[in-house]
Amino acid sequence: MTGKEKIISVLKKQKIDQIPWLPFAGVHAGKLKGYTAKEVSTDAGKLIESLLEVNKLYKPDGQPVMFDLQIEAEILGCDLLWSEDAPPTVASHPLSDTTDIPAHIPGPAEGRIPLSLEAMKAMKAEIGDTTALYGLITGPFTLASHLRGTNIFMDMIMNPDYVKDLMKYAADVAIAVGGYYIEAGMDVIAVVDPLVSQISPDHFAEFMHGPFSEVFDSIRSEGALSSFFVCGNATANIAPMCKTCPDSISVDENVNLADAKKITDEYDVVIGGNIPLTSVMLFGTQQDNMKNTVDLIDSLDNTDRLIVAPGCDMPYDIPVENTIGVQQAVHQTEQIREMVKNYEGTSIEFEGELPDYPNLERPLIEVFTLDSITCAACTYMKASADDIKDHFGDRIDMVEYKYTEPQNIARCKVMEVKQLPSIYINGELKYSSIIPNRSEFIAEVEKCL
Repeated sequence: MTGKEKIISVLKKQKIDQIPWLPFAGVHAGKLKGYTAKEVSTDAGKLIESLLEVNKLYKPDGQPVMFDLQIEAEILGCDLLWSEDAPPTVASHPLSDTTDIPAHIPGPAEGRIPLSLEAMKAMKAEIGDTTALYGLITGPFTLASHLRGTNIFMDMIMNPDYVKDLMKYAADVAIAVGGYYIEAGMDVIAVVDPLVSQISPDHFAEFMHGPFSEVFDSIRSEGALSSFFVCGNATANIAPMCKTCPDSISVDENVNLADAKKITDEYDVVIGGNIPLTSVMLFGTQQDNMKNTVDLIDSLDNTDRLIVAPGCDMPYDIPVENTIGVQQAVHQTEQIREMVKNYEGTSIEFEGELPDYPNLERPLIEVFTLDSITCAACTYMKASADDIKDHFGDRIDMVEYKYTEPQNIARCKVMEVKQLPSIYINGELKYSSIIPNRSEFIAEVEKCL
């Protein structure tokens, strides 16, 4: 079978002999050809060249064309902050001071959509017969958050009707952009919504079920397959996500894949994930990546309805040999299992000292993130902490520990941080993979003053 046939067969719930492999190489693709993240996000020729290199080196069964959750937001008025080694991030929120609902739906000739479409058509012509191509669109909740900012979390409590109207608009945008990508030849439309992990199942049922169901219904009606892609600890929302009827769900390392798969199997939904991005893919060895992948596969009761993939968009600087190691472990599992059966993984030792929490001069807020620049859920978690820092000023201290730094990975182990993003106050966990309510957050800090 070709890789494309494997992906499509799995998504259609058919039994196959080999697990499919799907590397989420977004701006990392540029690294392979010596291009910056900004270059492959703005230059179709360089993007296509880099994507073909991904296909050559990593032998994917499925492959995304562009991993950028800011394309729609940029068209709708969000300013972007650009980076040389990461996707752009949203730097402003046009609806932060208004409860207006936009009416404009981006067209296929606006913003960077033409760039995406050019790359999709080129990749379809080059490798579309052998590789399943994924078109990634921004999910309704993350797009609504890009437009409204952190206010949307308070809106859920204080102005729920507004949130529902904004979500309906964001879903209409997703349906339109998804339609352009399907017309350009994409086999699978991935609805990428990191912020879904940051809300409760009750809020999901109230605000998310309808819009996401509409998006997946639209994708299905146009003859394409679908994926619901979420980052962070989405464990509590796995079943609610399944109820929106995507063909598949993709999760990151914050979710126990074996436990989540038991739920997705009940709903007859394929699950994908969740190779750790930084501790293993970025900072591990090739053997670490091989062993982690084999161990992940062996942790499952069955490997039906499974796609092995990184937990999210791959960091720019991941060593090529590490991704090749994952690919080999997926495509040659028996041989690699034998190769690494006695391998002891590497670990990073913490070299610093933890704060003397009982004797701090002022309250300390510690924000543990994957990276607030590249991870949308982390961006909004960090923004909520920034807001509290602005509120209290010099009366408190605040620091972010990004999981992209080896010592911060070690710090997380010492602190026993279980999920990212999380917020600790004076060394105590207060918010784990959920954006805090502002008034509650202020009250928690005031207890420590």
